[in-house]
Amino acid sequence: MHQIWKLITMLDAFFRIHDYLVARSQTPIRRLLMDEIDWNERLIAIKGGRGVGKTDFLLARAREIEQEIASRPVEKTHRGRAAMPKREVLYVNLNNFFFTEHTLVEFAGKFVRAGGRHLLIDQTFKYPNWSRELRRCHDKYHDLHIVFMASPVMRLIEDNRELAPIVKMYNLRGFSFREYLILRTGQKFEPLTLETILHNHASIARGICERINPLDYFDDYLRQGYYPSFLEDKNFEAALLRQMNMMLEVDVLMIKQIEVSNLPKMRKLLNIMLLTTPCALNISSISEAIDTSRATTMNYIKYLKDARLLNLLYMEGKSFPMKPVKVYMQNTNIAYMCIDRELTPQDVYETFFYNVVHVAHKINATERNAMYVVDGKYYFDVKAEKPTHECIRPTAIGDIQVGLGNSIPMWLLGFLY
Repeated sequence: MHQIWKLITMLDAFFRIHDYLVARSQTPIRRLLMDEIDWNERLIAIKGGRGVGKTDFLLARAREIEQEIASRPVEKTHRGRAAMPKREVLYVNLNNFFFTEHTLVEFAGKFVRAGGRHLLIDQTFKYPNWSRELRRCHDKYHDLHIVFMASPVMRLIEDNRELAPIVKMYNLRGFSFREYLILRTGQKFEPLTLETILHNHASIARGICERINPLDYFDDYLRQGYYPSFLEDKNFEAALLRQMNMMLEVDVLMIKQIEVSNLPKMRKLLNIMLLTTPCALNISSISEAIDTSRATTMNYIKYLKDARLLNLLYMEGKSFPMKPVKVYMQNTNIAYMCIDRELTPQDVYETFFYNVVHVAHKINATERNAMYVVDGKYYFDVKAEKPTHECIRPTAIGDIQVGLGNSIPMWLLGFLY
């Protein structure tokens, strides 16, 4: 009896935190990823850069499970009374000091014995041996479904023999322009495929423009619409600056176990990227500027890419550790954080194009007379302004509301997710 009471008391403390956070979480929009995940999988990893709303996503999932449970027929006891509802779902943050003395496997076992079926785990990287413990939970508790949040620099598939065979991985991105418009206008807009946009962009754009003028919102989105923090009543730039520093100090240095003494070099490298991207890389010049070797510089660039601070464009068939053809900031909100330069519209639109197309497609540089090739078959150009001549290939153009032929409104690509 003492052990049962101790178990209930311990779990009650976690459920109080769970209830408080679920009740106060901000979920102003249902993210598209919520419907793309196969929730029947028993071990699901969701990767996402800092600031894109990972915690709120987990709490929104907890709320949905609780609503599903509440909609079930009420169970009766043998005396005909309504049975006490079981607490089947629990959000838990592994930065809780409880986990300095207790294992995740032990905790999961207590949760399962109390009727738990859905364990939603945040701050996974702060728990030692997280991959081994998650594997043991998966193998030991067959009725337990685990969803855990992962930093983008955590290698869940490539180098992880324990989790690679059993984990299903998804990516949570910042707000798309479509999601931003839903938040700003209150109207509903459905996502589009790239093929649909290529073949029907003119009629689709006309239909949307009958309801709103997308260009009235597009510049604001490019400057501060990718991260959910724009919804909060505070300085967006200060919040994003804090997130960028956390990406360096935690996602790169801590998780990659890089010496803290190298932080100034990483910060200087990031500033060089802010000052110059989109650009080709001069590795020798950058290495000299940050006082490190060429190989280390390339590794640092890869770390910034993994932390979702940069995007790297390669020729078809090429990849790291080879030098990319071009480097972009990961999204336009980050690109605008440099106060020592004035971004050109072309810089902004190229950065946006890579960011939105890369979500579901493979994008490369090409030796043909085009800027990009998508999925090895669609050749694209990007232009800030409508050209005076007809485009000979699909061209995303920044300053048009509705396109014609191969001229596609840039904003419409923001409906890809």
